[in-house]
Amino acid sequence: MALTAIKGFNDILPDESGRWQHIEKSARRVFELNGFSEIRVPIMEKTELFRRSIGDATDIVEKEMYTFTDKGENCVTLRPEGTAGVMRALIEHKLYVQDPVAKLYYLGPMFRYERPQKGRYRQFHQIGAEITGVHDPLADAQLLNMLSTFFREIGLDEPALQINSLGCPECRPAYRNTLLSFLDGRLDSLCEDCKRRFTTNPLRTLDCKVAGCIEATAGAPAMLDHLCRACGEHFDGVRRYLDLSGTRYSLNTRMVRGLDYYTRTTFEMVTCQLGSQSAVAAGGRYDGLISQLGGPEIPGIGFAMGLERVALLLSQREFVTTPDLFIATMGGGERDLAFRLMDGLLKSGVRVEMDYEGKSLKSQMRRADKLKAVYSVVIGQNEVSSGRAAFKRMADGVVTDAALSVDEIAKVVKCFDSPLK
Repeated sequence: MALTAIKGFNDILPDESGRWQHIEKSARRVFELNGFSEIRVPIMEKTELFRRSIGDATDIVEKEMYTFTDKGENCVTLRPEGTAGVMRALIEHKLYVQDPVAKLYYLGPMFRYERPQKGRYRQFHQIGAEITGVHDPLADAQLLNMLSTFFREIGLDEPALQINSLGCPECRPAYRNTLLSFLDGRLDSLCEDCKRRFTTNPLRTLDCKVAGCIEATAGAPAMLDHLCRACGEHFDGVRRYLDLSGTRYSLNTRMVRGLDYYTRTTFEMVTCQLGSQSAVAAGGRYDGLISQLGGPEIPGIGFAMGLERVALLLSQREFVTTPDLFIATMGGGERDLAFRLMDGLLKSGVRVEMDYEGKSLKSQMRRADKLKAVYSVVIGQNEVSSGRAAFKRMADGVVTDAALSVDEIAKVVKCFDSPLK
């Protein structure tokens, strides 16, 4: 039987990994510019962490988590999202004592058992960022500005920012009752999942993508119209700061995040390029989560983005690493000089490839073309005798006028107009 990957667990091949590295490097650069530090937490946690944070009535906990009992009879779960683990670490190591305001980011694999589809897999990867210790809407705006800057940094004008407010424990119960009254006469039109959500988490019916549910919930009351004074002022502050910074956004009163811990500001970065599953990044406030997990009463806000889906938006662009120089040899006697030349150039920071198998010069140059090397150099007896060599620009075949020493080649190659420089 042929061994293949588990369904929903995908390999990231070399022609894709350059795109992923571009995303990850850009995220690190933008996030650290904004004062965020990286945190790395385990991919496996005690199941209770996710039950207490995400909520028993969510689809994730009810149907999607990879949960099992280990050899020590502990109930453990592969992390389905990143925020809970980061908050657990914040509490366990008392990071809030070192600095009342913590800015943290993370990246790595997450796991959910759901139907694999375009850009969504059972092992998927997220980049996320969290700010804790700040109630002020200025923090919300900075996080949203940073997220918008990140997408510009990787070269995307899309996706677009949508925002909403989910209120707080003061005003949400009354809104929930209003929504239940609205939905009560429309239950027959809802899908089976939304009929179940009617009693467990009725707000999620507004986020359902099933056509019948969208039609049935059209005209549903909006949370924005039921905010208490404090939540209304907070959301007004978020919008004011976004306007001050020139960040474009739109209101989406139907936006409901799938995790129970969200309060007040919620947001998504959405695109029309990936079908009905349009969100590529999302998040919001979770002002009660840290205390719910046993920590102090401090607020937080954060987001996560799916790397697979962001990479799909960049699928038309190439990020493959190509050599600056390919070294070919005329025969076996020139390989010592070729190896010394390659070693010297690599130590000088120049990307170099050479022939390892003693193939014909024609075969070597075909490989140089296949690798998309910027320049090539051929080492023969004359080059061995003189210690100097001329090199050719592969795009147009132009050869340098003068033969250069190893040190001179290193200096010139570093100044090549390579697109990777």
